[in-house]
Amino acid sequence: MRVVAAVIIDGRSVFAAQRGGSGPLRGKWEFPGGKVKEGEEPSVALAREIVEELGVTITVEEHFLTVEHSYPTFDITLESYRCTLKSGSFVLHEHLGSGWFTIDQLDALDWAAADLPIVHLLKEVLA
Repeated sequence: MRVVAAVIIDGRSVFAAQRGGSGPLRGKWEFPGGKVKEGEEPSVALAREIVEELGVTITVEEHFLTVEHSYPTFDITLESYRCTLKSGSFVLHEHLGSGWFTIDQLDALDWAAADLPIVHLLKEVLA
């Protein structure tokens, strides 16, 4: 499954959201995003997903990191992109919680496994 994630950075803080829904990833923290539709450009998919899930618009900047991960019931290719908030106020349509976190706060969150390599790179980039 091909998915995209927004690494939304503001100064020295990054936005993260806590997964809602059901299943084994419920309650885990992630960089928000979603599935890429057939024939859709990743940056377009990411901008669309962020509007749908969070009610804000973002500027998708450059590719950040691609992670290949196998969960027990599915495999994903997670393409993350560095982004900035363009307009709007966050409204959670699918997530349980969200927030802006400094690099020192990232380790305290219970991350979805596929997002952990992004967390590690972020800590290097924002250090």
